[in-house]
Formats: sequence, C-alpha cells, structure tokens
Amino acid sequence: MRMMCAGPMKPDLPILPFAIALFIGALIGLDRERRKVEAGSTGVGGIRTFILFAMSGAISAWLAVKLSTPWIFLTAAICVTIIVMTGHAVYSMRNEEAARGLTTEIAAFVTFLLGGLALFGQQTLAVALGIAASAILSYKKPIHGAIGRLGEDDVHAMLKLLMATFIVLPVLPNHPVDPWGALNPYKMWWIVILISAMSLIGYIASRRLGERRALPLIGLFGGIASSTVVSLEFSKRSREAVQPGAVADALTSGLLFSWWVMFLRIILIVAAINAALVWRLVPPMAAMGCVTLALALIFYRRASRHAFAAAASGETADAMPLKNPFSLTAAIKFAALFAVILLVVKIVPQFFKSQGMYLVAALAGLTDVDAISVSMAGYGNVPQQASVAALSIVIAAVTNTFVKLGFVIALGRGGIKPRMILATILILVAGAATILA
Repeated sequence: MRMMCAGPMKPDLPILPFAIALFIGALIGLDRERRKVEAGSTGVGGIRTFILFAMSGAISAWLAVKLSTPWIFLTAAICVTIIVMTGHAVYSMRNEEAARGLTTEIAAFVTFLLGGLALFGQQTLAVALGIAASAILSYKKPIHGAIGRLGEDDVHAMLKLLMATFIVLPVLPNHPVDPWGALNPYKMWWIVILISAMSLIGYIASRRLGERRALPLIGLFGGIASSTVVSLEFSKRSREAVQPGAVADALTSGLLFSWWVMFLRIILIVAAINAALVWRLVPPMAAMGCVTLALALIFYRRASRHAFAAAASGETADAMPLKNPFSLTAAIKFAALFAVILLVVKIVPQFFKSQGMYLVAALAGLTDVDAISVSMAGYGNVPQQASVAALSIVIAAVTNTFVKLGFVIALGRGGIKPRMILATILILVAGAATILA
C-alpha cells in the first residue's frame, strides 16, 4: 500500500549508455553489411547481428556491475567468442574460397567489448574506439594500397621514429643538466624527433602529391612547429632531389610559407601576453610578413604551373630519389649544433653585459624567436621599456632569418639559393623601411 502511495517506481536503467552501445553496433555493422552485400554472401553477420553483439556486451556489463559479479561479463565474452568462431568454421566449410580472413569475426568481438565499455562508464572512449574501428574497416583499400607502396626503408624509418619517440624520449631527464641551465635532454631530443618526423612526412607527401605540390604545404604547416627546422630540411631536400632546379620554386615557396608563419606567430605570442606592445611590433612584422607571404604565393603559383605543365608533357621532374631521406643521425647532428648555440646564448651575455637586451635578442635569434618573444613581451609591460622590448624582438627575428638563410646557402643546391637571397633582401628592406620611417 505504501509503495502504491509513493507513486510509480523509476527504473534504474542507464538509457544513454545502452543507446551508445546500440549506435556502435549499428556503425560497425553498417560496414560489414555493405561488405557482405558486395561479396554476395551470407557471411557471419550483418548490421542486425552486430547490433545484437553490442547489446549483449552492454547487457552483460550492466548485470556484472549491478550484481557485482564480473564473471557474468567474462562468461558472455567467452560465449560470444565461441559463437563467432563456430560461425566462421561453418561458413568457411560452405564457402568455395580456399581461405578467408578473420576481420568480421574480430570486429564482432570488438563490438561486444565496446558495448560493454559503454556500460562500464567509458562512453566517450567507447564511441571514439567505435568510430576508429569503423574507419579501419571502411578504408580497407586505401590502407592496403598505402602499405603496398611502402618499401623496406620506409618501414625501418617509421620504426626508428617510433622508438625515438616512445622508448628514448620518456627516459630522458626533463631538466637542464649543465651548469648554465641551457641543455635539457628531453627538449633536445624533441628537436631530433621533429626533424626526423618532418623528413619522413615530407618524403611520404612528396611521393603522394609530387614535390612541387607537397613542399609548399609542408613548409606552411611545418612552420607552425619551427621555421628553422623547415629551413634545414628544405635545404637538405634541394640536394637530395633528382632535379633540384625543377623544384626550386616549390622549395622556395615552402620556405617562405614557414617564414611567414614565424612572423605571424611572433605577433600572436606578444598579443596574448602584452596587447599594448603588439602595436609597436605590427608595422615591421606586418611589412616583413606581407612581403614574405606575397613572395610565397608567387613562387607557389609558379611551382603549380610547372607541375601541371610537366604532368601534361609526361615529364617526371617530380620524381624523388628511391632512398628515403629519413636519417636520425643527421637530426642528432643538428640537435648537437643547436645545443652549442644554446650554450653560446646562455654564456656570452655574462661577459658582455654592457650590450644589454639587444645582444641577448640577437643571440636568442640564432635558435628560435618564441622564447625571446615571450620574455620581451613581459619585459615591455613597463612603458619606458616597451620600445627596447619591441626592437629586441625585431632583432631576434632578423637574426633568425639570417640563420635560416645561412642554412640555405650552406646546404642548398640549385635555384633555391638565388631565390631565397633575393627574397631575404626584399623582406629585410620592407622591415627596415617601417623602422626608419
């Protein structure tokens, strides 16, 4: 009687997790249903079967939590495995094909686990993994095609990069190990990884799109990480290209795009820290940035026209050397050079203190402009120091530009050298004009 007076009982059912489990089953099952129709066979299961697999995982997980008995879920997993493998054996005996893969069977078991994961309180992870599983199943041909194009050198390069990232990097100390506080092994190894990754990604993109189309894009996105690294990598690339003159416009465009990102990044960093100081930087940075972007677009259009003309005439000027340019050794050598420069940046100001901020900015620009931009943005909070801070950032940017041009002159080959020398002159003239105006 009391229960009736208290009103109807609300069912304690996690509706949303069950709905997510059913969605995952339908998502993965949709691809399996499509594959089954394309193959013209009954198969082990289609969309309805996969929805039921996800539902069984969700129900068994809910019961396991509700009754505090994990054996319910484990027993259900064993039963699903037996059902799936039995279906596979029966279908294999009836099918004329000599051999079949286990993709559908494994997908069924994964669907069961994801259904359970949604009920164990990990709905976001379950959805993400379900989408990933569906993508892996759907992109069968592109994945197989990409793997088929990989050579032994490509696989070895990827393994080296993975080892450098996930085995070596985690064990390195993330603090300075020298008396001057300049050398951080963790950050130095990140430079090695960045250079190596850019080399590998650039190689793969060039094989896919052709050098003339890929290099400008690589430079644009690579500049977000480090325009200095892009300059080093592209300078080396000009020596490794089959016909360096044929891709000079594309290399120049990629370099200038990365330099333009540097100027843009300086403005954004300073604006985030000290909005008042950014207005002192806008004239020189905007002038240099606009000239850089205009030149990058000009060389990009030239590279695109040459690429289309080469394709129409059947030329193979975009062909890359067969050897993968990935090299951990070369990256380590550059990181060592970078470490020497860092030491110089830390030590020299201690002996030349009278030169002040401008010397520090010039030395900092030998490696990167982000650190000095952050420091000077804070230093420029005092109105009397704002002009010194702004000019220091400009000096660092100009120094960094000369360093990158030095990489091109020392390591570059072919038409990239005169193009970048001319571009640098125009960029610096534009910056000087705004400062002296």
